[in-house]
Amino acid sequence: MNWESSIENFKNFLRLERGLSQNSINSYEYDLNLFKNYLKSNSINISPLECNSETIKRYLYSELSTKKTRSMARGISALKSYYNFLVFENLIKISPLSDIDTPKIEKKLPEVLTENEILKIINSIDNNHPFSIRNRAIIEVLYGTGIRVSELTDIKLSNIFFEEKILKVKGKGDKERFVPIGNVASNSIKIYLEERISNKIEPKYSDVLFLNRYGRQLTRAMIFKIIKDLCEVSGIKKKISPHSLRHSFATHMLKNGADLRSIQLILGHESITTTEIYTHLDKFHLEEVLKKYHPRSKN
Repeated sequence: MNWESSIENFKNFLRLERGLSQNSINSYEYDLNLFKNYLKSNSINISPLECNSETIKRYLYSELSTKKTRSMARGISALKSYYNFLVFENLIKISPLSDIDTPKIEKKLPEVLTENEILKIINSIDNNHPFSIRNRAIIEVLYGTGIRVSELTDIKLSNIFFEEKILKVKGKGDKERFVPIGNVASNSIKIYLEERISNKIEPKYSDVLFLNRYGRQLTRAMIFKIIKDLCEVSGIKKKISPHSLRHSFATHMLKNGADLRSIQLILGHESITTTEIYTHLDKFHLEEVLKKYHPRSKN
């Protein structure tokens, strides 16, 4: 078995058995190709089944030791998953990475916007801009529903249910879920749809909600740029991304009394432990919770 065919089989496994998104599969492939190219450039002519622990350790020391912890962890994780797949397929007996630990990554929480900063961003939208109504709807939907940027760009008109006030979105691993949508976000979409009719729309993207000036589906990169530009105009110095709006959504929901389980379902997290990263509330709020609910803190 050569590297090309084994990596293709692994990609099919990730897609069909584990249900990973194409972006995740591309990341695995990228890291595996780095290892494959290292072998080639060092004239190490071995098949995936012949690779041993020493070869991989030399690669990690030579190519990944100078990289950031996150990049190193991702590279090791990709190799581990790949060789675990070969074990699962009974192609090898033991993984050459069985005695190699993945470095622990300190989880960095994205910046959180305050409610006032959200308003600043929305109010900074120039009404004379040709896509001001669309951009306002984008911000309102991201903040009003907590969906991912990839889920936003993929929203279909046929998956918006205004009467029921829900959206059907496709999340990680192509898993679909229903997400509630509030009045402000819902009305923003309706206003945008009135304008959208007069814009250019390519037939292929006629069912996609958010379109660019050419009538095609907006990219994730374009959403990043829209948000970055609005933050600059509104004077917000924080490092903001579309995920910051998702993070702010969850944080504000929690601060205003929503339970963690409900937030988990809305965000589409498989595990409640993933949702728990949003419990980093400010000290003032925690102090108020303690005073309100602990018997020794009252009065």
